Amino acid sequence: MKSVKGTQTEKNLMAAFAGESQARNRYTYFASKARDEGFMQVAAIFEETASQEKEHAKRLFKFMEGGEITITGTFPAGPVGTTSENLLEAAGGENYEWKEMYPGFAKTAKAEGLDAVATVFESIAVAERQHAKRYERLKANIDAGKAFKGDKAQVWQCRNCGYIMESVEAPKMCPACAHPQSYFEILGENW
Repeated sequence: MKSVKGTQTEKNLMAAFAGESQARNRYTYFASKARDEGFMQVAAIFEETASQEKEHAKRLFKFMEGGEITITGTFPAGPVGTTSENLLEAAGGENYEWKEMYPGFAKTAKAEGLDAVATVFESIAVAERQHAKRYERLKANIDAGKAFKGDKAQVWQCRNCGYIMESVEAPKMCPACAHPQSYFEILGENW
C-alpha cells in the first residue's frame, strides 16, 4: 500500500482515531449513568458499542506510520446527562460520522490513491449507521415510557438469570432471582 505519511488521509486517520477513542470513553460514562437510572440493557449496549469503537480506533491506528501528527478537531466535552440525553448525543455523533465524516475521509483517501484506507472508512461508516439507529430507537422507547412496557404481549428476559415471561410489561421484580425490572429486556432470538 502507498504510504499515508504526510497526506491529508494521515490527518484524517488521526482525527478519526481520536474521535473513536473519545467516543469509547464517553460511552462507558454513559453506560454508568444508564445503570444508575435503571436501564441495564442500555448500559450493556453502550458498553458493547464502546468495545466496537475501540476496534475502529485500533483498525485506524494500524495505518499510522509513526511520528507525531498535529490535528485540529472539535469533540464533545460533556457533561454526562440523563440516559435519554446521552442517547441523543451519542446518536448525533454517530450520524455525523456515517453521513459526513467517514464518506468525506473515504473520498479524500481515494483521491490520494489510498483505496485500502478508503474501504476501511466506508466500512466503519456502516457500523456507525447501525449505532445511530440503535441509539435513536432506545431513546424513543425511553421517552415514550416503553423501555419496560410494550403495546402488545412480548417475551421479556431477565439479563441477570435468564428467566423469561410473556407479558405486555416486564415484571417489577424477577420471580426467579429477585432483580428489579431494570434487568429485563425484550428477548432477542437471533440464533
